Amino acid sequence: MTAKRTVYLAGDLVFRPGAVAIFDRLRALCHDVGLEGLAPFDGQAGIESLPPGLDTILKIVRADRALMDRCAGGIFCLDPFRRSADMDPGTAVEIGYMMAQGKPLAGYTTDGRPYPEKVAAYRRAAWHDTLRPRVTQDAPVGSGAMEDADGILAHSDGMVQNGMTEGFIRLSGGKVAVHDDFYQAFAMAAADLARRLP
Repeated sequence: MTAKRTVYLAGDLVFRPGAVAIFDRLRALCHDVGLEGLAPFDGQAGIESLPPGLDTILKIVRADRALMDRCAGGIFCLDPFRRSADMDPGTAVEIGYMMAQGKPLAGYTTDGRPYPEKVAAYRRAAWHDTLRPRVTQDAPVGSGAMEDADGILAHSDGMVQNGMTEGFIRLSGGKVAVHDDFYQAFAMAAADLARRLP
C-alpha cells in the first residue's frame, strides 16, 4: 500500500470499550477498498505505559498530529459523544487540522437525525426544556430557526453535525455516510474516500 492510500481513522472510538478490536475491523474494511487505515494507537507505541496526566496527554496529541501528517486523507466518526448532540471535540479538531492541509475527508455516523433535532433531544434529556422559535436577533447568523432556553441558536440546519465539522468534510469533496449499522456506515465512508484518492 502506498502512502497515497494511507488514511487516518478518527473518532471517539479510542474511548469506547473494545477499541483495539474496533480499529482492527475498520482496518480490514479499509483494505477491502484499497486503503491502509491508521488508528491513533498506531502512532502511540509506549504511551499506554505512561501515567495519566498533562505530559502524557501532550505526547498523545503530538503523536496523533504526526500520524495525521503521514496520511493522505481521513475518515471521521461524527456520532454524538457522551450522550450530547455534538461529536467528540478532539475529532472535530482533527477534521480542521486535516482540512487545513488540503487533504480529502470522509465522515460517517449511525445517527442521521438533523443536528438541531439532536440539540432538542439533548436539551430535553439533560435540562428538561425544549427549543423555541428563534427570538434572539442581535447576531447576524442565518443557519437556524430555533434556539434553546438560553437563547443559543440550534444551528446547522440540513446537516447531521455542527456546520464547521460536516462542512469541512463536504468542502473537501467528501460526504457523510449514514447507516444504523456502525461498520456499514464506515464502509460507505471508506469507499467514498477511496474513490477520491490516487
